[in-house]
Amino acid sequence: MASIKKNIIRTASAIEDRWDELRFNIKRRLGLNDPVQIVPYRTYGTADRVYIKGRVLEDKKIASADDKDTVWNNLLNMYKRFESDEVPDAKLKAILPGEEYEVTTDKEGYFVLNIHPKTSIINEDLWHPITVELLHAPIPYKQGLQATAEVMIPPIDAEYGIISDIDDTIVETTATNLLAMSRTTFLNNAKTRLPFAGVSEFYRSLQLGRNGKKNNPFFYVSSSPWNLYDLLTDFLDLNDIPEGPIMLRDFGLDEDSVKGNDHLGHKLKEIRQIMHSYPQLQFILIGDSGQEDPVIYREVVKEFPGRILAIYIRDVKLEKRKKVAVEVSASVKEHEVEMLIVADTVEAAEHAAQNGLIFTEAIPAIEHDKEEDKGEAPGKEEATIL
Repeated sequence: MASIKKNIIRTASAIEDRWDELRFNIKRRLGLNDPVQIVPYRTYGTADRVYIKGRVLEDKKIASADDKDTVWNNLLNMYKRFESDEVPDAKLKAILPGEEYEVTTDKEGYFVLNIHPKTSIINEDLWHPITVELLHAPIPYKQGLQATAEVMIPPIDAEYGIISDIDDTIVETTATNLLAMSRTTFLNNAKTRLPFAGVSEFYRSLQLGRNGKKNNPFFYVSSSPWNLYDLLTDFLDLNDIPEGPIMLRDFGLDEDSVKGNDHLGHKLKEIRQIMHSYPQLQFILIGDSGQEDPVIYREVVKEFPGRILAIYIRDVKLEKRKKVAVEVSASVKEHEVEMLIVADTVEAAEHAAQNGLIFTEAIPAIEHDKEEDKGEAPGKEEATIL
């Protein structure tokens, strides 16, 4: 049965690849291609290693999010995201001070560079801009086309890092219910999707830490497809949630994308890579009880003893899933790690303050942010008086 499934997947993948190639060639011959764009993703690195990832696509002019957008507007933009036209075999170069590196996109338009710069990047800034320029593409493109890749390099005095899930951790998507999740994903945009109450202020408090330098790095690991990258980055930015590299999955017909344990495997792989990249840094893990986050985080605790400061799991009110989370919470205590299953952000923030991870003085602001997100807070002037 397993071999039959593998053969079906391979056949479907080959058909998809052939169709993509055929469509690309037809559009090129007829001159129907849209303008080319470079889409660099926010990534991370160290003083001696820079990781750059992105994609070269045809620009479908996805409109910026607006809270007045209709359902039709949101559906149209989502269609454009998933019906992406990749540009394979495009050549690019990344420009660093005194050196350049070239790379070619794969059949899905992705490019990846793992660079060990000749000169170490030592800077107090958390983010480092790197210019990426298009050198050649198999379809017409604007000469000298460039984009800026943002690479996060945590400074040596960062206190700890934060690895966070997105769906049902930062924003409610009801990922355990396919119909409800689809409705949230496809019928909303970055402005109409709202964060869980108090998340913005809590995450900003974690980034600030106790040294007040606002340089604790955030990493977002999600099982959402790369097609939603712009939607997720816009959502974080619009809600003033700390910037961080976002690790998503490819969306397509292949063996990895249809495995039952792909959600667990993808997230665990990305978290391992982060942990190995910063061996001197401890981490806080944040997720939800809806899927596999507690199980994934238990594995991280086992593999990286002494590296996890705390784990916060948002309770999504599913009894079966909560039972698993409670069992995992008990098991990680053997490794001297606390996993809290919390009803709201304030509960997590209070624990973080008690354990010296954030300032106790931040709690009232997080409480107010929570009330404001729920529409229960007094106006700004009244809040200032109180």
